[in-house]
Amino acid sequence: MSARRTVRAYVGLGGNVGEPATTLATAIRDLDAIPGVRVRRVSRLYATAPWGVTDQPEFRNAAVALDVRTGERDGAAAALDLLVRLKTLERRAGRRGGRRWGPRALDLDVLVFGRQRIDVERPLAARSNDAEGDPAKAAKRLQVPHRDLGQRLFVLAPLADVASRLVPPGWSETVETRRRRVAVAEPPDSVRVVGEWDPKARTWRLASS
Repeated sequence: MSARRTVRAYVGLGGNVGEPATTLATAIRDLDAIPGVRVRRVSRLYATAPWGVTDQPEFRNAAVALDVRTGERDGAAAALDLLVRLKTLERRAGRRGGRRWGPRALDLDVLVFGRQRIDVERPLAARSNDAEGDPAKAAKRLQVPHRDLGQRLFVLAPLADVASRLVPPGWSETVETRRRRVAVAEPPDSVRVVGEWDPKARTWRLASS
């Protein structure tokens, strides 16, 4: 890839239906197979307490750093194209419409896209897979950096693994600094490491139970 036409992007992954560790590993391999996209770093795998709706199984979360070839497209167009690919992977993994913050097989979010601050309307192909059951999701715009990035430890912890010194556009502190501040207010063990990425096997080495 030409460095002039690539952007470093960060994507968050999560899921709590079926075998989420396997689903996330498959999604990472699928991301690396997208033309013009290369996975550069993978976080540890985290077990995280449900957020918003608590009567459901705990989640598995991770984050990846990607190099995305943008070509002649502007940042918003390239980010939307990546988002369309993410929604396709979600559906392939079995993601269907459901209640807000409820169980899902796979959730993929664009967290940061280079130095871009993006706030654009999503085309139909980039809408949330929960849009039919959640009117708020149907109307949602693509906002990058992700609007909830700074408040959710289950996103900050894996992102800090792959980009601890990153200062997202519009922020005044690093991801690691924000992670530490948010962690102080979280219950113990609400976010804990349960696996390491094996780059040769391209799957997780899970911690012994």
